[in-house]
Formats: sequence, structure tokens, C-alpha cells
Amino acid sequence: MKVTEDLALNTAPAESWADVGDAEAALIQQCAVGDEIACAQLVAEHERMVLQLALNLLGDRDEALEVSQEVFLRVFRTIHQFRGRSSLRTWIFRIVVNQARNRQRWWNRRHKRQQVSLDEHIAQCGEMPAIRDASAPDRALDRKELASQLQEALEALPFDQRTAIILREVDGLSYDEIAYSLGVTLGTVKARLTRARQALRAALKEARS
Repeated sequence: MKVTEDLALNTAPAESWADVGDAEAALIQQCAVGDEIACAQLVAEHERMVLQLALNLLGDRDEALEVSQEVFLRVFRTIHQFRGRSSLRTWIFRIVVNQARNRQRWWNRRHKRQQVSLDEHIAQCGEMPAIRDASAPDRALDRKELASQLQEALEALPFDQRTAIILREVDGLSYDEIAYSLGVTLGTVKARLTRARQALRAALKEARS
């Protein structure tokens, strides 16, 4: 189901234009009237973030590149509707999630196996099992094995749980920002994160047993 901005207004605390900041507000307004320099600046500031999130959610670079292009087309088609109810970054995250979800549904209809690209620093998350103290080569091997195990565990998560854990642990969004990006309540965010972490811990425990 396509999530609308109105739903997010009922599910996560809203920010005002003052929270967006003068420079960002000016950039948004310039993009809304089709200023090509401003549009290029917006892309330059956010393209890496968009591509990385799409890659983390979809696990395929070509697909992530296509989704990134779709995201910015969507951004520029709808930016005139932006009212500062979230930061621009969070609003763009929301679009990335929706586009990635649509792409995954397209995959699922064709029975394509899902994969997830794992950012290395997720292994640093406090929710994850700690890596044992060892020599540098052993630590490097342990980190590689843990990353592989985490990737497999993430693949098995439902898309919404996987998205929540990536937004929280990889991209560092607050619970409020995740709620806005996903168009759900804070309680739903917390529940998804709890289930995702439990599933990851169980999968890692099984892999290490």
C-alpha cells in the first residue's frame, strides 16, 4: 500500500519550517520553482545517502541505482508539497523506503531471491553480540564471519523489520524519524525493532552453535 504524507502526520511528531533551517528552506523553495542549480545541489548533498540506503534495502547495485533515479524524480515532482513537517533528509528517506518497497514487491511477483547489502559498521551495534578479544588477524576474521552471518540473518527478515533495523542501526535515525519514514506509529517502530533484534540474535546464536 502506498503511504501518503498525511498518514505520517498522524503517526510521528511534526517539525515546523523553523526546524528545517533557513538554508535548507531556501534550497527547497528554489527546487520547487525548478532552479536547476538548486536541484543539482540537492542531488549532490543526498545522492550518496539515497544510493546507500537503496543498496542496503535491495542488495543489488544496479537495482539501487535505478531506485535512486526514481527517488530523485519523485523528489522533484513532489517537493512543492514539502511543508517542513520533517527534515528534508527524513522526507527523502521516506521516499527511498517506499520506492524500495515497491521494487521488492515487483521482485516478489517474479520470485526473485532477496539479498541485503550490510554496512560494515552494523557489526558495531550494541544490540549485536560482542566480538571476542583476539589478535588483529583473528578479529578481522571474526568480523568477516559475523558480517556474513548478519547478512544472512537480515535476508530472512521481513522487509519492514529489515528496513527499521537498517534505518536505526546503519543510518542512525531516531525513532520519530523512522516512524515518519515508514508512515507508522512509534509503537510499531519499537515492535518491529524488537522483533528484528530478537530474530537476528537467534539467528546468530544458531550460526555459532
